[in-house]
Amino acid sequence: MTDDNIQLSRRRVLAGLGTAGLASAGAGLGTSALFSDTESFENNTLTAGTLDLKVDWQQIYAGPTEQPEFVNAHPDHDGDGEQSLQVQDGVVRYSDESRNIVDHLTCQNLSGDYEENFGDQANLVSLSDVKPGDEGEITFSLHLCDNPGYIWLTADDFSQSGGATTEPEEAELDDGATDDGELAENTFVEIWYDEDCDNQLDRSSEEEGQELEVALVSDVSGSMTDSIGDLQVAATNFVDQLAAPDEAAAVSFASSASVDQPLTTDYQAVKDEINNYTANGSTNMDGGIDEAADELLNGTNATAGANKVMIVLGDGTPDSESATAAAATAAKDDGIRVFTIALGSNVNQTFMESIASSPDDAYVAPSASDLQSIYADIAQVVTSGEQVILGVGDGEHDSPVTLAEAMSIIENNDGMVPLDGTGEMGYGAGDTAEERDCFAAQTSHCIGVRWWVPLEVGNEIQGDEVSFDLGFYTEQCRNNDGARSVQS
Repeated sequence: MTDDNIQLSRRRVLAGLGTAGLASAGAGLGTSALFSDTESFENNTLTAGTLDLKVDWQQIYAGPTEQPEFVNAHPDHDGDGEQSLQVQDGVVRYSDESRNIVDHLTCQNLSGDYEENFGDQANLVSLSDVKPGDEGEITFSLHLCDNPGYIWLTADDFSQSGGATTEPEEAELDDGATDDGELAENTFVEIWYDEDCDNQLDRSSEEEGQELEVALVSDVSGSMTDSIGDLQVAATNFVDQLAAPDEAAAVSFASSASVDQPLTTDYQAVKDEINNYTANGSTNMDGGIDEAADELLNGTNATAGANKVMIVLGDGTPDSESATAAAATAAKDDGIRVFTIALGSNVNQTFMESIASSPDDAYVAPSASDLQSIYADIAQVVTSGEQVILGVGDGEHDSPVTLAEAMSIIENNDGMVPLDGTGEMGYGAGDTAEERDCFAAQTSHCIGVRWWVPLEVGNEIQGDEVSFDLGFYTEQCRNNDGARSVQS
């Protein structure tokens, strides 16, 4: 995985510069020369933009009876195989309980000696004693610095061999046959958009047996007078997307904040409270976040281990941005995923993005009429889990995909699988801008890749070896249609 996989489609920029020439006015015969002006424009410069894709990762390996262990990572400031990064306040690590290293994996922090630290990763995955029951996982974090872009997952140069065929396997071969290896046919893979970068595929709450608990935190201050109706429609439609055992709570804030309906599966009760909202007062957003966090963590019906989510809607400046930021940080530190919706032109979009769990969890509604689609998008994210790119749940496969099948799929797509910037499209994602979204710049996007060899696999894989190349390819979004105009 090197910069050779990163291509920039060039765009020619033409600009015309002129001067404001002679301007005159008459004040009597022969006086026009007294009224003249010349403006000059010097040292004009046009600088082409850049498209810089940086990739960091953490690789983990585990045997059937062994605890997972770190294999290699980038960045890894002390070379112990665990992802770690030296920051101003000290060292952050992959294993930190708060997982706050994700917040520090930015273009800025990965600049400077990035290429030197990146090193030669010709053998990123190099495991020499894989046995049935073993598994491994790599979470890649992609950073498009400078400009948004389309991204593809690439794989090629796939091959496998039988290695040293052992006696039990040799007896199964026909006379004169050679052992071409069966490891790829007995190794399974799944690839997904790891939205919370936790190195685990989070499927739907029902599928995992892990319920969802969500607090809808709504701004009902005086400035919401003209937007309350749209909020009520959008928020109640969101509640309609839930199904038991998932729970919802209604929380509102104005001059003060309150839990209007505690966590419950009585969805009609939640909708009734939302439909009773009226607009009045100031914007005590920090109070709303605190009330919601307390309900999600300590409410009568709160469940330890549930997926905790809050959706914070605001249409103006909070009474205290510092208190709101502190409340949001505390909620996130307690494991609550915070979505934000910045409504209208009077809200600080940058601030609302800063208090969300990630930039991908921060939404902007230019007008109240946009709320319904935004709440629907969030419902899709929190109720459906993370989207599988390749594997069970990708929209094409109902059974696990082998490594051999995955390589064949990618090879048949010219060695490149298009990825979706919103993390909502699996296998067969469209290859044009109309069918998929760009990846935002200056934002981390995690891709999880897991492999495993079932315990019941027998002697046929002994001595077998599989090799392949893995990488990512990007093109800038502007003036490209996402149809891969440049080949690496």
